[in-house]
Amino acid sequence: MTKSSGNIPTGRNQAVRVKTAKRRSVSSARWLERQLNDPYVVEAKKRGFRSRAAFKLLQLDEKFGLLKRGQRIVDLGAAPGGWTQVAVEKSKSDKGGTGQVVGLDLLEMEPVSGATTFQMDFTSHEAPLRLKSLLQGPADVVMSDMAANTTGHTQTDHLRIMGLAEMAYQFATEVLAPGGHFVCKLFQGGAEKEFLAQMKKDFTTVRHAKPAASRQDSSETYIVAMGFRGGTGATEA
Repeated sequence: MTKSSGNIPTGRNQAVRVKTAKRRSVSSARWLERQLNDPYVVEAKKRGFRSRAAFKLLQLDEKFGLLKRGQRIVDLGAAPGGWTQVAVEKSKSDKGGTGQVVGLDLLEMEPVSGATTFQMDFTSHEAPLRLKSLLQGPADVVMSDMAANTTGHTQTDHLRIMGLAEMAYQFATEVLAPGGHFVCKLFQGGAEKEFLAQMKKDFTTVRHAKPAASRQDSSETYIVAMGFRGGTGATEA
């Protein structure tokens, strides 16, 4: 396997085919086959990342220059820890400096050296309060890779992810330092017009991005908002 600049795998190993077994359904076999033939899965294992999603953040960072040494970074929807690992690596929060990484997820996750993580539902009243209590100052980056459980109904699923995104955004406006950044996963669906309009009031630059590591058959996209204005538009209706 070869890599381009920015930690992006570009080569593929010889394709692996998976047969259905006695206890394996056709859909399970297809999922396993896709995993075995995914260059990002292979590269994540080689580099010790907990998930292929780490490359999504690496690619977003390569494009926008979001993560730097000494930053305070909040990771919402952290499990299994791929984005947290990248945040630690970039902020050097494991080196005893001023960098700090704090994250949470609804699911349990193994600790990441250099980060403080805990298990809690972000939609609960206590979760944002606990995150704020752990931060040692204003955050430089708030990033959310949260996704709601899907129902199979496209409109319902889109509204659920939008609800999480809006909660993450509200939290970001409460903790970000002036000039800070916000990164959030969305799924294309057409209900984000007002959300984006508010972002453009609160940040100097707002961009859509779909990293190469995001599967092409997925409707997920990311919103990258840079240059927080320090609350000048955060309280507007």
